[in-house]
Amino acid sequence: MADLFSSVEDQSYQPLAARMRPRSLDEYVGQSHLLNPDKPLRKAIESGSIHSMVLWGPPGVGKTTLARLLAQYIDAQFLTLSAVLAGVKEIREAVSQAKQARSHGQKTILFVDEVHRFNKSQQDAFLPYVEDGTFIFIGATTENPSFELNNALLSRARVYVLKQLSNSEVAALINHALADSTRGLGRSEISLAQDAKEALCQTADGDGRRALNLLEIASELAQAEELLQIDKSLLEQALGQNLRRFDKGGDIFYEQISALHKAVRGSSPDGALYWFARMLEGGVDPLYIARRVVRMATEDIGNADPRALQIALNAWDVQERLGSPEGELAIAQAVVYMACAAKSNAVYSAFNQVMRDIKKQPSYEVPMHLRNAPTKLMKEQGYGDEYRYAHDYPEAFAAGEKYLPEDIVDSSWYAPVPRGLEIKISEKLKYLKGLNQKSPWQRYDNDAHGDEVDS
Repeated sequence: MADLFSSVEDQSYQPLAARMRPRSLDEYVGQSHLLNPDKPLRKAIESGSIHSMVLWGPPGVGKTTLARLLAQYIDAQFLTLSAVLAGVKEIREAVSQAKQARSHGQKTILFVDEVHRFNKSQQDAFLPYVEDGTFIFIGATTENPSFELNNALLSRARVYVLKQLSNSEVAALINHALADSTRGLGRSEISLAQDAKEALCQTADGDGRRALNLLEIASELAQAEELLQIDKSLLEQALGQNLRRFDKGGDIFYEQISALHKAVRGSSPDGALYWFARMLEGGVDPLYIARRVVRMATEDIGNADPRALQIALNAWDVQERLGSPEGELAIAQAVVYMACAAKSNAVYSAFNQVMRDIKKQPSYEVPMHLRNAPTKLMKEQGYGDEYRYAHDYPEAFAAGEKYLPEDIVDSSWYAPVPRGLEIKISEKLKYLKGLNQKSPWQRYDNDAHGDEVDS
């Protein structure tokens, strides 16, 4: 079986993206917030003071390339390890190589790609060797290190956030590949039409590796057809289906669903539609969005407009029954309605508060008057005694009746907001509270109950 890690570049054929790896920081494209001459990381690299780190960013932004450059600047052995394929055995082999290099006075950088795929015990295996300086650890991840990496490992490595490349930065990579006859396309006469370049930058979606791979495919098509220029129609043949970068289980997924939810909450139908469409284009299951729209209806709209929940459920139902495109249009209608509806998180807040209070409080018994008495024995023990049936009273309201345990009888959690239908709900609750205050009925001694819990 081939080694999972190596310190020597494979000298066989390499794709354009690999051939065009920068040979110095000056050739590196992007991440100016980290690598401009006045930035601490740049200064640390140039001074040879490299520390263990985690490089966090989307695919194709230069994480592996940066790690290789770090090894070059400090003249270190560069070992790579893939967390997709490797285990503790391979980690031990890398440690052995690093120790051997150290015995000869050479530093080692151990680069672990997709480090978030290692489990806790595998991540723990690095710790003693990071501690004693056997190697400088550099992990690369597309996932949030706060959630995916052990605190022990994070405490020994600084996290650097790498950003997706701008269109101008992707264009710079493309220009370098076109101009470099040694490492680039190898055909100095090939050119790329301006509209094709713009389309390529747009399709790359901030991923430099993807841009160069697509450029190489287009160049091969041009060569096969004996063309000297890659135009937009030829590029479209190379592109195939254009799907934006979308990781259904990673940070981008959660960032976009968060943006959709916040646009709805912020009453921005345009923003909500945009993020909904982005997620659809990226390949997300519309049923997942439909389920989240139901959540929005209950969390952010609630009783201010109870119709929102039914509209959300209807959209979910249409998607399940009819699929695309009718279902997606129904979800879009629901999303826009949610964004435009009156907002209230009163029920959401009340529910969360009462759940927190219940966890802190004793398990109060159900008051005797609220218990059912289906048997003679239970009736003899006082179950249901003096319960007042609401429908026997004016307006179906038994003024003065209590429905909470005695110790927390004055607790209050639900506070309607002055928007939408909750204006009417608030008015009714105030009216009923007035009836309670006027009622001569007193279920409990006023001094017997505990502290009031505000919402």
